[in-house]
Amino acid sequence: MKPAKIKEPDSLSLRIKEEAQRLGFTLVGISPVKMAPHEGFFAQWLRKGLGGEMGYLKRTEELRRDPTKLVPWAVSVVSVGLNYYAPLPRPTAQDGAKGWISRYAWGDDYHDVVKDRLESLLEKIRRVYPEPVEGKVCVDSGPVLERDIAGVAGIGWIGKNTLLISPRRGSWFFLGELFLSIELVYDRPIRDRCGKCDLCLKACPTTAFVGPYILDARRCISYLTIELKGAIPRHLRPLMGNHIFGCDICQEVCPYNVKAGDTEEGAFSPREGLYAPELIPLLSLSEEEFRRRFRGSPILRAKRRGFLRNVAVALGNLKSLEAVPALIQALQDDDPLVRRHVAWALGQIATPESLEALKKRLVVEADSGVREEIEDVITAL
Repeated sequence: MKPAKIKEPDSLSLRIKEEAQRLGFTLVGISPVKMAPHEGFFAQWLRKGLGGEMGYLKRTEELRRDPTKLVPWAVSVVSVGLNYYAPLPRPTAQDGAKGWISRYAWGDDYHDVVKDRLESLLEKIRRVYPEPVEGKVCVDSGPVLERDIAGVAGIGWIGKNTLLISPRRGSWFFLGELFLSIELVYDRPIRDRCGKCDLCLKACPTTAFVGPYILDARRCISYLTIELKGAIPRHLRPLMGNHIFGCDICQEVCPYNVKAGDTEEGAFSPREGLYAPELIPLLSLSEEEFRRRFRGSPILRAKRRGFLRNVAVALGNLKSLEAVPALIQALQDDDPLVRRHVAWALGQIATPESLEALKKRLVVEADSGVREEIEDVITAL
């Protein structure tokens, strides 16, 4: 944008959209700051406990339902979408003991990428607007119902899989918001285009959808591998396959994602070892190695203990004989959460060596949760 005196909202709105697209955002829409249209549904969802242990949602409920309480000075909000899709296939059984990390986590942390671009957009707006402009950038971690806001801005509609779907770009994109203290020209919402399609609901391995548009996070693989901090419920572990961070299935089956196109953002290109990683070496990562390997990656959110927990479950589901020595070694891990899921994995593979190692560990194991896990495995074998 070149510096200019702009007073007309329609002219400025157009300039903002052009600049957002120049910054790489494939989707952009503008809406007034007001109560989120589905705020009542969100409140009910929380009351039913469908958010699981995500306490931060409850703590920030009031702000999420009504953004005027978060940014009382804001008049308009610019919603943007940044495509992250990389067209690489899932590993097959012939590929060996490999895990699946959700596509959004293959590259750099999207929070930083989207935030930096929106901060640049805000600076451009301040340069061309004749009066001081107050602005606030939110990217996922901000307490806003971003899918609701983006839906009002016409970027897409909230689909039956609870994700925002663009008729032109599908759902493989990150969302971000720029709240502004100035009046702009607003876009119109678009209608729900899911129709009778329910492919996403049927494809979910853990049947996490209570119904169309309603997700029970407590059964969602993304929640189980990222948000859940403790032990994964045993009845859900066999349903998780080789997922070690996130899922993607309900997006992969969505017909609108045929139109998504590949990302042009280099920051989201797969880092080495993040696309379909070899699982067995991950079991031996120390805390320092974990942090070094995933520096600047969303995977840090799971922490080492959660990530290795997920790796153990995936190896158990793959029934990988090659993993038995590494799993036996991991029975000595300092973290009881890791040991607990390693014990389960050894029980799934169920070799004589597995059973012998579990019996030996039971003699010295002090953690009650791990002991219970080992005892149940031994009893079942």
